[in-house]
Amino acid sequence: MQMRANWGRLLTAMVTPLDEQLAINHAAAAQLARHLADTGSDGIVVGGTTGESPSLSADEKGALLETVLSAVGDRVTVIAGTGTNSTRESIELTRRAERLGAHGIMLVTPYYNKPPQAGLVAHFSAVAAETSLPVMLYNVPGRTGVNLLPPAVEELA
Repeated sequence: MQMRANWGRLLTAMVTPLDEQLAINHAAAAQLARHLADTGSDGIVVGGTTGESPSLSADEKGALLETVLSAVGDRVTVIAGTGTNSTRESIELTRRAERLGAHGIMLVTPYYNKPPQAGLVAHFSAVAAETSLPVMLYNVPGRTGVNLLPPAVEELA
């Protein structure tokens, strides 16, 4: 797993604009990404849980990432939220994000499954082994039902 990345000081978790049919509004997503870059964000996290990732398909996540990279990828860091509750799916999303040009990935603790600390280490290690991108761990126990504890983070580092 990558130890550190210089992603800047202010990273914004971007919401995913949807149209009235609940499809991604790519024009609004590009506009929002440009606004965030123009107003001080050093980086944007795309497709994280704030960005409705559990409600988006893998193809939608990829298309959204492409939209944001096209809009601002040359100006700010773009981090793809590729974490899910499935190690296999997280690996597939991570590989896609790397192919598309993401600057890093963010992995949420596997929600709903409630793995033990050893399971979390195994999950994150398996995903990190499949990419050369820097990895950000995202711990939000109130939403996922599992808390990544400091000893596990130390082991992963």
